[in-house]
Amino acid sequence: MIDAHDDDQHLRRIRSFVLREGRMTPAQQRAFETHWARFGIDYTGKPQDFGAHFGRHAPRVLEIGFGNGEALAWASEHDLARDYLGVEVHGPGVGRLMNALAARGASNVRIYKHDAVEVLEHEIAPGTLAEVRLWFPDPWHKKRHNKRRIVQPGFVTLLASRMAPEGLLHLATDWEPYAQHMLEVMEASSDWHNDVAPGQFAEKPAWRIETHFERRGLKLGHGVWDLLYRRR
Repeated sequence: MIDAHDDDQHLRRIRSFVLREGRMTPAQQRAFETHWARFGIDYTGKPQDFGAHFGRHAPRVLEIGFGNGEALAWASEHDLARDYLGVEVHGPGVGRLMNALAARGASNVRIYKHDAVEVLEHEIAPGTLAEVRLWFPDPWHKKRHNKRRIVQPGFVTLLASRMAPEGLLHLATDWEPYAQHMLEVMEASSDWHNDVAPGQFAEKPAWRIETHFERRGLKLGHGVWDLLYRRR
């Protein structure tokens, strides 16, 4: 049995990512200088007024760990009725996404370069989100590292507290043991119900495009598992 307090402390103590920043290209570096004021949200540790950031009130979708931003850019362009928040810790991907957004004059995306757990805890008020997407998080496949996986009981409880009623959580992974772990955590949570059927994975939804990362995995023979859950 997992103590809720212990799991909450686990969230604060263990980071689910390793910051391998890599070298930003000149174009990515310029994106921070030129476009951050337009697309970026600086972490303050206090709830944000997203209506003020976007200049409107619309359903909000959060993508955690958007990588190079390929899927987030596509989704926001094809779903203009909703506003998109992206959270990513790696600078090159953030820069790349901002350049893509600027090229098309996007207005419905804002970005954090920060730890997603801290953003959820301190910057996003309860009931804010219509949807959360967590696609291909680090599986931490070695057994001694499994505790670093972001999908844990305390994390999905935190997510539930930030969702609107019947808000959608979409998880995806190409690592089968992590898929089973995700399923176990979600099925055990009283805050969520499976949008397909109890204990079942989902078919790949049309809104999750096949990214470069996924294509590479498929060529290596990896499967992909999607999970869809609704806030009770």
